[in-house]
Amino acid sequence: MSQRLVGVDLTPLRSSAQYRRLYVAGFISMLGSQATFVAVPYQLRLLTHSTLAVGSIGLIELAPLVVFGLYGGVLADRLNRRRLIISTEVVLMISTAMLLTNALLPHPLTWILYVDAAVAAGAESLQAPSVSALNQIFVSFDLQRSAAALANVSSTTASIIGPALGGLAAVAFGPGSVYFANVVTFSFSLYLLSQLSATPRPEAKGERVVDDLRDGVRYARSRPDIIGTYVIDLIAMVLAFPVVMLPFVAARFHETYALSILYCGLPAGALLAGLTSRWTRRVNRYGRAIVIAAAIWGLGIALFGFSSSLWVVVLGLAVGGGADAISFTFRNTMWNESIPPEVRGRMAGIEMISYSLGPTAGQFRAGLMAAWTTLRFSLTFGGLACTGSVGVVAAALPTLWRFDARSDVHVADVRALREAGAEG
Repeated sequence: MSQRLVGVDLTPLRSSAQYRRLYVAGFISMLGSQATFVAVPYQLRLLTHSTLAVGSIGLIELAPLVVFGLYGGVLADRLNRRRLIISTEVVLMISTAMLLTNALLPHPLTWILYVDAAVAAGAESLQAPSVSALNQIFVSFDLQRSAAALANVSSTTASIIGPALGGLAAVAFGPGSVYFANVVTFSFSLYLLSQLSATPRPEAKGERVVDDLRDGVRYARSRPDIIGTYVIDLIAMVLAFPVVMLPFVAARFHETYALSILYCGLPAGALLAGLTSRWTRRVNRYGRAIVIAAAIWGLGIALFGFSSSLWVVVLGLAVGGGADAISFTFRNTMWNESIPPEVRGRMAGIEMISYSLGPTAGQFRAGLMAAWTTLRFSLTFGGLACTGSVGVVAAALPTLWRFDARSDVHVADVRALREAGAEG
């Protein structure tokens, strides 16, 4: 097959030193954070022996994710984004150092884990919109799609390696070893972030933060195609997010490695899709690509839930993970190519709502429906309902289905702005 259709385009990393530093810093930070993501519930289980106590972490993180995600979006369009990213990275490093100190106590305190989870969720939500906004600025307009694919490769690689290493280290050496390693990774990421050149402070148009937030919401309402990307992602997560059910699905099989391989299914499929994403450069109808990918995600999860064969179950997860990665690539490209830089941070904050609410609500839906019916019905119905609902959204929001980067007026406006800024 032609090299133009397979592989991943590394041009953004080669052409922009600023983007390269931000990208590598983000990968290192995610690697350590993913390891801690596994170590915290493991330590909490050791301390409480309660599934409710462990599950409560998600509820504690939910409010900071939503509130600070929206607020972080406003700040990203008002403050120096580089400085905001570094400040929140320091907060994350300090919160991890708190976990390490607590783990070294003769009797670690449970409440520290909950407080730290809320602090970390808030800091990450404040940081994410600024990272999205800087990614848009550091990468040239024509390379946004390649950068979106690279972002997918980074996140999926970290989500495979981080939890694997974190789980092994937590069991073999204790959670404190994972927290110490995460402090080290934050040290490296902070060094790289400090090497970023100073970025200009965005010009806030409103006198108050609430004014800027209101303007961001008003812009979102003027773009039903963008709202459609948020709605589709939210539907996909609410109706077909399967992660919380993986231990129960693994219990259906006799293989001792069933749970491990199930946890690898989604990220492995996403990573494969990212590494073979060069073909996406030939696609210009982003809306249709997002809709079709989300529909395939639902079918993959339905296959995962229905099959009685372990390898077919894993295949369903891999198909779903790959489709989700393709959807992410086109959603991110559509956002960065058609949303003006001055409002990009606020829109990224709104994006955080689907990221945070979707998986949490999806886990609750899957568990509740499984309790009312059966595990197989809950997962299979959720996947098929996702595919059907995505079709309804596409019909209800025709501007999303018709979106074409070659003719869209918003894409043309952002291109002109970027070219004028480059000339300036």
